[in-house]
Amino acid sequence: MDYKITGYEPEKLYHFFEDISAIPRGSGNEKGISDFLVAFAKERGLWVYQDEVNNVIIKKPASAGAEGAPAVMLQGHIDMVCDKRAGVEHDFERDGIDLVVTDGVLTANGTTLGADNGIAVALMMTVLDDDSLVHPALECVFTTDEETGLIGAETLDKSQIDARIMVNLDSEEEGVATVSCAGGVVVTLTRPVTREHVKGSTLTMEISGLMGGHSGQDIDLERGNGDLLMARIIEKLKRTGDPRLVSMNGGTKDNAINRECTAVLIYADAAAAQAAAETARAAADEITAELEVFDPGFTCTIEVADDVEADAIDDASAHALISALRLAPNGVMRRNVAADGFVEVSSNIGVVQTSDDQVMFLMSPRSSITSLQEDVKERMQTLADAFGFDAAFENEYPGWSYVEHSPVREIFQESYRELFGTELRIESIHAGLECGLFAEALPGLDAIAVGPTLANVHTPDERMELASSERFYQLLVDCLRRLAA
Repeated sequence: MDYKITGYEPEKLYHFFEDISAIPRGSGNEKGISDFLVAFAKERGLWVYQDEVNNVIIKKPASAGAEGAPAVMLQGHIDMVCDKRAGVEHDFERDGIDLVVTDGVLTANGTTLGADNGIAVALMMTVLDDDSLVHPALECVFTTDEETGLIGAETLDKSQIDARIMVNLDSEEEGVATVSCAGGVVVTLTRPVTREHVKGSTLTMEISGLMGGHSGQDIDLERGNGDLLMARIIEKLKRTGDPRLVSMNGGTKDNAINRECTAVLIYADAAAAQAAAETARAAADEITAELEVFDPGFTCTIEVADDVEADAIDDASAHALISALRLAPNGVMRRNVAADGFVEVSSNIGVVQTSDDQVMFLMSPRSSITSLQEDVKERMQTLADAFGFDAAFENEYPGWSYVEHSPVREIFQESYRELFGTELRIESIHAGLECGLFAEALPGLDAIAVGPTLANVHTPDERMELASSERFYQLLVDCLRRLAA
């Protein structure tokens, strides 16, 4: 293989990253990468376990002299969020990621990069491959379907794991250790529709250019949500005219802030459609001004077509969809003012879809407090009931609570201080990590989440700083040496 990433150490870390980037591994499509890891383990004579949902565990005995040290679990997920810019030709089911290296930063050509959590996979492979390292017994756990609700980690038979020390490799800022996280759930609201064949002039609106982002980590950055902005414009048009909704589609993932949305309305005649276009443009101008600081790339293209036939959604269902979107909780819902405004509760509307027979939207609420998570779920059920939607609550996962005494946290703090001359920052995050599921199943688990610097994950602007991952590998190897003592 002709590797693109050169000049960074250890060389194999980046080679492994490129190897796995060549294998399609979107959530639900992990069989290929799972089998690749099994073959990797067998080639090196390592113990390997693969389950029916393609989770993989690879175990490596302790290095000489470290046989008495407690075993350590390294853990990361093998799936990635698959998203691409409009117009980019890329089949995530078949195509590998086209990597781009520019000035020490790794990105992908118009798609998500998959460093979340591909760098964890490459890190574990590098440690497993290097027999010169000093380390305790290692249990490397590669989980599936993390991005769709931590499904692989929930399904995994935890009795296969002996370690009670866990290093999760899914944190995304060098110099920061994550020590607790939020729980979450995927909420799906659906409502059946009928359609009527009508003639007239269509108004097509397409929102694009928004930054998007991770629905947990970036939810407090005031970025625009394409679905909600489109609902806002449509509601204004409904108040000033008499459109019929033909379609509205935006977003691909519940856990990504939506960047794009397209809607088609049909009017009785050309004059009404042209008037609506002017109203929509004025609304888009207002939004552009509002987002100038937080999300300056917002664009809304508006086109009118005359003498068109379309199947319009019944008015009651169209009203229910737009009204529910306008009232649904989205963004930060509660902060802890005693903890520097840390986000405790949020919700993200990630996907809106209209089909021949139903309308649907997906929400991803999160909370680090169980009772507040239950309260948000109840509010969403109330919303569904008020507008005739069926609500489904799926893929729920627990939060991960902070513990006062953590030996593994102290080791990482000591190592970071001695290697880099500064303090490791300790934080809680509003995103979901698999640590909560493992802590729930493995009593006494001492866990930490760490990783190199990644940015704009879950978007086509995702990037990884190569020097950061180089430094992070130094930290990981040094901590394993200390844990072997």
